[in-house]
Amino acid sequence: MLVGACPGAPACVAVHTYLFVDGLDVVARSDSRMAGLDPRRLLRPGGPLHPTDMPSEVEVAARERPERGPEKLTFRIRLRGGTVIWSDLMYPGPDGRLVEEVRFRLEQYLGEVGRAYAAFSEPS
Repeated sequence: MLVGACPGAPACVAVHTYLFVDGLDVVARSDSRMAGLDPRRLLRPGGPLHPTDMPSEVEVAARERPERGPEKLTFRIRLRGGTVIWSDLMYPGPDGRLVEEVRFRLEQYLGEVGRAYAAFSEPS
């Protein structure tokens, strides 16, 4: 897993989070009309991406402009032992097959979310 943030103007309309799994942008591959939510909202300590034993539905992206179709992208996050599980995914993997669930080692996952939050939060 790799997490990154777009800096906003002039590169993008707004600041948003990128979520990469196995080198693939999960948001763009799920629905190219969507953009990841603001890193201050999504990556903050104890925030939506923080896993718990109880599964939670997490909004990770929203459409930037009104169009037909879903307005937000959500999936479920849960912690099982030392494994973080994202489920209810629906994006094509590198081999073209549908990815419905991904798993991460807890230490690696929390480290990457924390690294991305810290990098985004650092003063320029």
